[in-house]
Amino acid sequence: MADTSQHISGVAERYASSLFELALEASAVESVGSDLDQFQAMIDGSDDMKRLVTSPVFSAADQRNAVSALADKAGLGELTTNFLKVVAGNRRLFAVSGMIAGYRDIAARHRGELTADVTSAHELDEEQTNQLKAALKDITGKDVTINVTVDPSILGGLIVKVGSRQIDSSLRTKLSTLKLALKEVG
Repeated sequence: MADTSQHISGVAERYASSLFELALEASAVESVGSDLDQFQAMIDGSDDMKRLVTSPVFSAADQRNAVSALADKAGLGELTTNFLKVVAGNRRLFAVSGMIAGYRDIAARHRGELTADVTSAHELDEEQTNQLKAALKDITGKDVTINVTVDPSILGGLIVKVGSRQIDSSLRTKLSTLKLALKEVG
């Protein structure tokens, strides 16, 4: 569910843009970003939370009350809490992960950074992350924020998406290419 590499819908983009404008006015871009990251971690870490966010069974009032209680308990800022209540009240909580990804992208662009979505077969350590950031900075000429997703099915290597460009050096893709080449030969 936390796949930030997914295409961000128009609804999510509009909500993210509105929140960013409010955060910019309040000089709270970083704190709102941190709150949203914390909320996304809550979603990622709990099946019950995922169900609350995605299930149409819960009423708007139930979702709004639950989000309000969770935001208060987590100590999220007023702007973020109010935003999440509006999202829940408008029955758009199912798109909140896209909104969070959209907000991250807008905030990164505002800071002059690019966002790269990286898929790896295993968790990257700090040194690997720093090397990847440095390599992407050399290529793009800008600081790069990395969103890492772990997908063991790629077997090894990386899939890196920066904007509309994608570099797929995964072992799964290389093996598929080799398999196709061998079929053509034989």
